[in-house]
Amino acid sequence: AHVLDLAGGTGDIARLLSKSLNGTGTVVLSDINQPMLMIGRDRCIDENMAENIVFAQADAQRLPFADYEFDLVTIAFGLRNVTDKQLALEEMLRVLKPGGKALILEFSKLEIDTLMPAYDKFSFDILPKLGEIVAGDSDSYRYLAESIRTHPDQASLMSMMENAGFERCKYRNILGGVVAMHEGMRL
Repeated sequence: AHVLDLAGGTGDIARLLSKSLNGTGTVVLSDINQPMLMIGRDRCIDENMAENIVFAQADAQRLPFADYEFDLVTIAFGLRNVTDKQLALEEMLRVLKPGGKALILEFSKLEIDTLMPAYDKFSFDILPKLGEIVAGDSDSYRYLAESIRTHPDQASLMSMMENAGFERCKYRNILGGVVAMHEGMRL
């Protein structure tokens, strides 16, 4: 298998994918941010996992890969940070082989509307305060909450995937919709 992990930064997903391949394929760990990519590379090296992981600085909106190159494309908690999500989805489809799959793991919309006030309180008040205490950075945690709110909900993202050309699109909510796993295929 030839796998592309977009916005892979620190390499967490790429390392999991590499383990699942059991040395029989290649994972391309990509990120637009060179310093984050270097952190991912260093972690892979430290864990003796760099043999089947390749590193590429890449913008998800303009992927530097050939058409039909990958069996699987993943992006975990990175699509909401992409400026033109539709273009990124089209690029993901372009680089997938026929029969290939895209997996998108992203924060999403709660299934139970009555929990929204408590979730908003946590996201906009408590989370930035925790960020300040733990990391000395409340702004990044405030941005996290804001980016989650402006990201398309589950049905909207699935529709965007279909508009990009993906088929057999579906999603599965995790933790009541706090996170959702979207899946689409290139047939």
